[in-house]
Amino acid sequence: MGRPVASKMTKTLTLNNQTFILHPSGAMFWEEEDLLVISDVHLGKVSHFRKFGSAVPQQAVKGNFQKMDAVITFFTPQKIVFLGDLFHSSLNKEWLIFATWLEKISAEVTLVEGNHDIISPLKYEALGVKLTPEIVLHNFLFTHHPEERAGFFNFSGHIHPGVKIHGLGRQQLKLSCFFKSRDQLILPAFGEFTGKHILIPQGDDEVYVVTNEEVICLNE
Repeated sequence: MGRPVASKMTKTLTLNNQTFILHPSGAMFWEEEDLLVISDVHLGKVSHFRKFGSAVPQQAVKGNFQKMDAVITFFTPQKIVFLGDLFHSSLNKEWLIFATWLEKISAEVTLVEGNHDIISPLKYEALGVKLTPEIVLHNFLFTHHPEERAGFFNFSGHIHPGVKIHGLGRQQLKLSCFFKSRDQLILPAFGEFTGKHILIPQGDDEVYVVTNEEVICLNE
């Protein structure tokens, strides 16, 4: 704890006197708890598409694991929490890749169950992954679906938040983002080929767009 993990590519939020670092991958690091939070990886989705004839390159299967390796190397957390939809559907060959990947992870891993997490909890437990419907830590609530609960700041996923950015002429970009309201922060989908749900900021909402290189606050 206390090591300098923030950089020019990240954005740091202070919430209830705690430090949260937003990373371009879409992951978030809680500095005081040495906790990395990742949402909506949807492992197995690429293999699912390929099985049913979609022209998705085989290399894409490795993309999520390479991305997780990179952000874990950046923060070296003691704990990792997946905020639901870790695996897209039923077991396929990516489960074996996931099992092998876990063997080299020294951090404690917890999965907050999401609507896509239909694989037996016994399978996860056999790999040393803890499952839970939610996490309450201090006055923070970690869930898969966004939730409002009195007295808590909520971190969630599920929505795959994105925003539209208009450029010159009729140019328009749709980018993933961290979407913050007064008592809630929705994390972007971490996984490849997950899509985006476009949100429109209201009032004091804050939008932190993620690119390959940095996190950009649109409110600054």
